[in-house]
Amino acid sequence: MTAQDVRTVADPDDISSNPSGNATFREVAQARMSRRSVIRGGTVVAAAGFLGAGVGTGTAAAAPERHGGPKPRPLGFKAVPAGTADAIAVPEGYTAQVLIPWGTPLHSRGPQWKKDASNTAAEQAAQVGMHHDGMSFFPLGAGPLGSRQGLLVLNHEYVDQVLLFPDGDAQMTKAKVDKALAAHGVTIAKVVQGKDGWKLADSRYNRRVTGSTPVTFSGPVGPDHPALQAKNPPMGTLNNCSNGQTPWGTYLACEENWNGYFGTTDTTWKPNAQQARYGVAASSSYRWHTADPRFDVAVNPNEINRFGWVVEIDPFDPDSTPVKRTALGRIKHEGATVTESRGRIVVYTGDDQDGEYVYKFVGSAPWRQLRALRRSPLDHGTLYVARFNDDGSGEWLPLKHGTGPLTEANGWADQADVLLRTREAADAVGATKLDRPEWVAVHPGNKDVYLTLTNGSGWDNAVNPRKPNPYGHIVRWRERGGDNTALTFEWDIFLLAGDPEYDPRVKLAAEDVFGSPDGLGFDRAGRLWIQTDVSNSAQNRPDRQHDNIGNNQMLVADPGTGEIRRFLVGPRGCEVTGFAMTPDQRTLFVNIQHPGEATPFWGAAPTPQNPNAVSSWPDHDSASRPRSATVVIRKKDGGVIGT
Repeated sequence: MTAQDVRTVADPDDISSNPSGNATFREVAQARMSRRSVIRGGTVVAAAGFLGAGVGTGTAAAAPERHGGPKPRPLGFKAVPAGTADAIAVPEGYTAQVLIPWGTPLHSRGPQWKKDASNTAAEQAAQVGMHHDGMSFFPLGAGPLGSRQGLLVLNHEYVDQVLLFPDGDAQMTKAKVDKALAAHGVTIAKVVQGKDGWKLADSRYNRRVTGSTPVTFSGPVGPDHPALQAKNPPMGTLNNCSNGQTPWGTYLACEENWNGYFGTTDTTWKPNAQQARYGVAASSSYRWHTADPRFDVAVNPNEINRFGWVVEIDPFDPDSTPVKRTALGRIKHEGATVTESRGRIVVYTGDDQDGEYVYKFVGSAPWRQLRALRRSPLDHGTLYVARFNDDGSGEWLPLKHGTGPLTEANGWADQADVLLRTREAADAVGATKLDRPEWVAVHPGNKDVYLTLTNGSGWDNAVNPRKPNPYGHIVRWRERGGDNTALTFEWDIFLLAGDPEYDPRVKLAAEDVFGSPDGLGFDRAGRLWIQTDVSNSAQNRPDRQHDNIGNNQMLVADPGTGEIRRFLVGPRGCEVTGFAMTPDQRTLFVNIQHPGEATPFWGAAPTPQNPNAVSSWPDHDSASRPRSATVVIRKKDGGVIGT
């Protein structure tokens, strides 16, 4: 079978459902080009900007770190070359250990993984879920002990139903829906470091939050709101992509492409404007609605309103109920990056779909003060959406009822209505469309903010948009005065991804090329870790100009000098995602999601009869199937990762 014979389906994130006339980032950046760029030898490169050096943009030398922030140590490892092997590659002097793959029992006496995927829904609910994504590490103990044991909390974004069931998903049943729900959600697992590496430990903390776990709601859209009343009790969290971690010790799971789980066979049903704005349609690739009326939008229309939120989970209280914090808005949350400024909580979140926006929530009072009053800091504050101006400035526009166009006269009933229709509210105030805004990272020293734009309709190079944009960018901005609660900022482009062999505007060295930046995180020393999610439809293909990039990977950049090196390459068909470190920075946790997913380059697609058609990682067992897993990376000498 040739690559062309493999059927590929467009990623729903690549299809815009934004009909507004708001400016695109491409249009904004085009306007900036005439003001902030120079032409050298026919190539557009960035002028030395107010943010110092960018990576791969032809910028001048770096500006010094500000505010006494940590200065990254040199990148002391030898870069890993791009590759197409069905294995994990890390630098010389490092080790990579597989930990808690899909199906791992959470307790030693729990149900064991069955290689043919014949575990039941009840068994799956007691095992690690499928398709690992964002995660956080919560130390158990102070000092060195806290770097040797802790709670690893991780999302399970979605499921591959061809691999989840022994006979695939040609026929959908209620039992299959139940198992799929059990494979979604979040895993909380105690992990400890021993002589032979890290391992899962029995603990009262170990548990699953699934698509069927009871949940509640807090904030302006409370549990009694009419829009949340459905035929079944509130339960479950679905399609959790990236995550957040609060300073008071809780975990934030973020519901992304929740719309895809709903559908109907009712030929008379049509989506209303709100449903259409979120991409809700009669068709669904999961087809759960054919076996479970919970997911039938014609039969149970309010169930969709229970998704699209940030979900707060207390990993240290196994009896606690997950809470959906509605003040953070209802979108396709890619993540919820938490920082603190002037004692207040600030939460950044991207809405991962082509043509969508980036948001931030600012607490109304110092979070410690609110906690002392037994109020959640995530319930009290204002949600804003970003507008990027053509002169390199930007502003945060409040999504607050009674402000600007968000009035009763314009059809907005109250603040709950604004949050239920967050995308429409952002349209109304004039936010700037972006190319799939995904993960956000905040520099630990100077508090500059970085955002991955994975790919999409496009901009050009450092200041001039390219259209289409198959490779993506990283944008950064500096909030006024270095205060993350500020309502104005200056922005620039930190990194232009791609391959200079096909696009001479890309200034990455040939050995550092990559595409589709997605995951993003800073370590405590200020090194920026970048993870990629090149679509499987393009991965490794010369006809898609991705043959030099190889499998998805993780790189590390020094924001001060602009140095960048490839640190890890994943197995075939995977996405590299999830980023967490122990406090001593000597253990790095990374997730490998959907290894073995249908990839035209390999000329085959997994089937129930041949689940290993693309990859057999990590077991490399012909009787098993590819499994998402966490990878533990350490230096052989026990040193700090990245040095």
